[in-house]
Amino acid sequence: MKGSTTHAAIASTLLIGVACSSAQADQSLTTSTDTANFWPGSLQEITVTAQRLELLGTADTASEGVVDDQELQLAPQYRPGQLLETVPGLIVTLHSGEGKANQYLMRGYNLDHGTDLETYVDGMPINQPTHAHGQGYTDLNFMIPELADQLTYTKGPYYAHVGDFGAVGSVRVNYRDTIDDQVAATVGTLGFQRIFSAGSQSLGNGNLLAAVEVQHYDGPFVTPDDARKENFVLRYSQGDDKSGYSVTAMLYHQLWTNTTDIPIRAVTEGLVPDRFGTLNPTDGGRAWRSSLSFNDHAMIGEGQWTASAFFIDNQLHLWNDFTQFLVDPVHGDQEDQFENRRAFGGQASYTLPVPFGPIPNVISVGALTRDDILYVGRLPSEARVPLPAADDPPSFSNEDQVYLFAGAAWVQATTRWTSNFRSVLGFRADYQHGTDIDYLAALHEQSGSGYTGYSNSGTVRQVLPQPKGSLIYTPLDTLEFYLSAGRGFHSADIRGVNQDTSVDLGLPHTALLAKQEGQEIGVRAAPRPNLALTFAYYNLWQQSETIIDPDVGQDTAGPPSRRYGYEINLTYQINRYLEFYGSYSGDHTHFTRPFDDGTGHLGEYITDAPLATGALALYLTNLGPWSAGLNYRYLGNYPLSSGPCLNSAAEHDFGTTCADSPTKGALGQVDGKGFGEWNLDAHYAFPQGWSASVGIYNLFNAHAAAAEFWYVDRLPGEPAAGVADVHEHPLEPMMARFTISRRFGA
Repeated sequence: MKGSTTHAAIASTLLIGVACSSAQADQSLTTSTDTANFWPGSLQEITVTAQRLELLGTADTASEGVVDDQELQLAPQYRPGQLLETVPGLIVTLHSGEGKANQYLMRGYNLDHGTDLETYVDGMPINQPTHAHGQGYTDLNFMIPELADQLTYTKGPYYAHVGDFGAVGSVRVNYRDTIDDQVAATVGTLGFQRIFSAGSQSLGNGNLLAAVEVQHYDGPFVTPDDARKENFVLRYSQGDDKSGYSVTAMLYHQLWTNTTDIPIRAVTEGLVPDRFGTLNPTDGGRAWRSSLSFNDHAMIGEGQWTASAFFIDNQLHLWNDFTQFLVDPVHGDQEDQFENRRAFGGQASYTLPVPFGPIPNVISVGALTRDDILYVGRLPSEARVPLPAADDPPSFSNEDQVYLFAGAAWVQATTRWTSNFRSVLGFRADYQHGTDIDYLAALHEQSGSGYTGYSNSGTVRQVLPQPKGSLIYTPLDTLEFYLSAGRGFHSADIRGVNQDTSVDLGLPHTALLAKQEGQEIGVRAAPRPNLALTFAYYNLWQQSETIIDPDVGQDTAGPPSRRYGYEINLTYQINRYLEFYGSYSGDHTHFTRPFDDGTGHLGEYITDAPLATGALALYLTNLGPWSAGLNYRYLGNYPLSSGPCLNSAAEHDFGTTCADSPTKGALGQVDGKGFGEWNLDAHYAFPQGWSASVGIYNLFNAHAAAAEFWYVDRLPGEPAAGVADVHEHPLEPMMARFTISRRFGA
């Protein structure tokens, strides 16, 4: 857990290096003979896959980018959410069954299931507020990777068009309008099978695209995941990049069994055969998602108009048993987390040149609206069979009808004051309003025996103004400096906001819209036509840190926090066949005041917040019939407890000292270990449209945890207070998948 001095030293060294390389860049660009002879072929053959060179002169910060179709299709990935790992510094993992939303980690944040990562697919917002399992829940299992043709990303609260959940990062995945007619079949180890078919054809003045995916996966677990997924997409589009529209219908369904994180002692004591075992083989889930979306763009006068609208129907059941027999020593602690949600809304923006006399200036304005109507909650169950809520503590159960409204408006001005200096100044205002009807109000309002009653019922509203801005200096065509600052936010679960308000403890109440403020300095350089480099040093403050509560598998609002760190990204086109890409993020995270994590441990560490993330990749293209992608994904170590065990915290949590508490086996700081994993995809194209590919994942069979947590649970025969332990979900062992496909008309 290093301090800021190491980060500052690295930042200073890198900035000096960038300045030196950019000084050489001017000579390399003006010496056309040297550049042309760098390798055989013309300059047109030099393509930086992620379009990073093209962002010089147009980007607002060093922390935004574009990933194009080629890199998306070549990046090795063994689940759909890993498509997002093409975003520098973003790690996508799991702590439970395949059907759940992924776990996202970036810039010193455990973003949980998407709390601080605003995600759009084909113009639709994917984050789900006031969710049964986690605030901002982002399930990407409906996404078909072959249909993605571009991904754009931002990081930090500096962009006027980025709103709820986007202050740490945002990702937008665009779907393609046409695709070659094709069919593919995949078989693999660990019980993997997949059939994918897609095609498009002209219809009227546009194109009709259809795609279907059917998949099964068991995984390495003693109780197989038996994940069965079906995906369907139907899309009609017209027009071109300047003017056009698309209408897309999607349908997704999946059933699966969960093997969630288990305590290490369950393995050492022989309660499960190995780390792939489960303590409750009836855990699992089922998910349903259907949607209809519309996207439109057109030139109106001298400006660009864009608009989108959507309707989404989400249904989910998750059966999880996190604490085994801590709450209910007879039936166990399995719970059914459920929701039935309908969300609809849209957004529109207009960008128009409005010069200030001779000074070029572009004004962008936008607005959005979203309504969510949901029935959400969690109730006790045993082997997926409901149990009476009254048999457990009142706080164990929730059943609510929730109505949420979100609206926002923003304006941004991009002004080129001189040929090498421009500013991007924006302002955004968000308004959210929510009403909760607590169907278990009579149960929750009970008091006595040390329990203070509360209610989820109530109405809450808030407006949050957000200034944002960047100053950009471009001393050379190959070098750009950025200085950015801004405010963003993530919304809180309305049930927790109302609970906090209903129980007056004399403390500041949970905000519906938790502010996040940040500053960043950055550099973007292209010292040669085949080389792109970015560096950013960031600082992020958060009004309320979202805390993962493993005891119930949900998020709660926590104390304020601060993060700072740096990020380096490098793209190097080695030759016309081979491209190298690398990224590394070093991060420092802490609460701004001590936090009791519920295990008798007290301190300022933010649990499961990684100290570093990174990636390396090699992409092979156009080498005759061969193409391939090789990548290394890296997640650094992270704290599991907020600090060492202190008697004051143990007294609060358990009514005893550290020596006699459930945490007595780990009195000091508890830390988790990250992982490093190599993955490979190789493709060979045969004549007449046939092709074959092989994917080998966890190439060197790294023995590591995909996710780790530290909390109290109770196994059979243990004391009523339970035992604090490290809980682990393993990284999959080495696995292989083989695909044979045929493109028609190729």
